[in-house]
Amino acid sequence: MVTDPDPRSAVAGEPQELPAIAVVDLVKHYQARDGSVVRAVDGVSFDVHRGETVGLLGANGAGKTTLLRMLVTLLKPTSGTASVDGVDIREDPLGVRRRIGYVSATTGVPDRLTPRETLTSYGRLHGIAPADLESSVERLIKALGMTGYADRPSGRLSSGQRQRVSLGRALVHEPPVLVFDEPTAAVDLLGSRELLDLLATLRSEGRAILLSTHRLHEIERRCDRFVIMHAGRIVARGTRDELLEPSEDSIEDAFYRAVAS
Repeated sequence: MVTDPDPRSAVAGEPQELPAIAVVDLVKHYQARDGSVVRAVDGVSFDVHRGETVGLLGANGAGKTTLLRMLVTLLKPTSGTASVDGVDIREDPLGVRRRIGYVSATTGVPDRLTPRETLTSYGRLHGIAPADLESSVERLIKALGMTGYADRPSGRLSSGQRQRVSLGRALVHEPPVLVFDEPTAAVDLLGSRELLDLLATLRSEGRAILLSTHRLHEIERRCDRFVIMHAGRIVARGTRDELLEPSEDSIEDAFYRAVAS
């Protein structure tokens, strides 16, 4: 069952904070080779607030990656609207990119560059002033625990270390919104735990986090709310307690019930 989006119940007379991510009836359709229409994302609406982690769940082909790629302006929607930190993804894609950090399982890290060089390069791309760039990169290296290998070529790093470099690259311009597409898919259990701990810290700093994963057990206790997709549509949403039936023990149970119904 699809429940209403988190309303952040209004108190009469008080102004309401705009969501960090607001998605309204977002659609992405493709035309297949045989002429049929593939409805990859079909009328999706939800939001994510500051200081909140929302888990985006769905099987392969559910539309999660297509949805995220629209939010980070790598794909243009067929119709519908979405905004990031108040900036429309269609009207001002460059403004969105300034406000968002994106990490995926396939985000590449240049083998020949060190983590410090990678972060410095991306800091320049985001227009960080030269006088501030060195100290900003150094703070990020320390915060992400990369001091011991900050000057080692990334081609010699472990998968978990490389994913930290990817995270650093997404954070170098201090975006208020973070989007993660299967960020733990390429790392081992220890690396996954460390990465999710870092995300919890970022959430506590007030950032809005949208996290897509198929490892449901990893994020069950780490997300404030969940959005479950199936065949391009949202089929359920809510907190863990709202989604679970009395007979169910885990978010995995709720997920399978939602996509099977």
